[in-house]
Amino acid sequence: MKPPVSFVFWPVLFICQLLALALISWHLLAQFHFAYPLGYKLLGLDKHIAEYAPLNRNKEDFEFTSSQEHWRLFGEITDAVQDSGRGLQNISYQLPNGQTTGLMHEAEIIHLQDVANLIARFYQVGLICLALWIVLIALALWKKWLPPSNKKVLLTFIAGIAVVAAVVLALGAKDVFYWLHVQIFPPGHEWFFYYQDSLMTTLMKAPDIFAFISVFLLVILIALWCLALLFFKQAINHRLKK
Repeated sequence: MKPPVSFVFWPVLFICQLLALALISWHLLAQFHFAYPLGYKLLGLDKHIAEYAPLNRNKEDFEFTSSQEHWRLFGEITDAVQDSGRGLQNISYQLPNGQTTGLMHEAEIIHLQDVANLIARFYQVGLICLALWIVLIALALWKKWLPPSNKKVLLTFIAGIAVVAAVVLALGAKDVFYWLHVQIFPPGHEWFFYYQDSLMTTLMKAPDIFAFISVFLLVILIALWCLALLFFKQAINHRLKK
């Protein structure tokens, strides 16, 4: 392939690949509720909930719920935000007297609806990139265009991740987390909740659980990226032999 074309074609292909595989990684992990039970144990969420649930100013008796109940509630939140927010208002837990009460108050439900809307847009962008990625791969195979070396692609990919990680660490993960929320979510919609005001935040030990999920997603993304490169190399080599 001529250099001017390669400077455009391969970056576009790999950007589409990155977004498509990010979507696939997210979707796969969402089917297992983002490994919440594992994060629950690693982050000591049982102790965290036992400490802050009694202090909640809106809801009572959440400290009497079990670990299995916490896993169920997080799973229902995950399923709801993956399904355009349907069912968020119905998520509830059982009180010691046998009655049930809603897990979240209105501001929390609004925030999670915003999250669900953001996820829906992510799926739209990811699916478009997935389709374009498949078309570009088909074009490259048809034209027998050789991609950059695996070493170059992997080094660029890892370097990109390293730069992003370095920037986040330099600025402070919490500050970056807050800045993103301000930029992404609608003005006037509450997104910061103290543990004493939100069982949702207490259940997740936010933002700690998001760091755990991010690492898990990154591991899956890197694995899928390597598999995609291996598949493409084998496919192009097969085409060149014809």
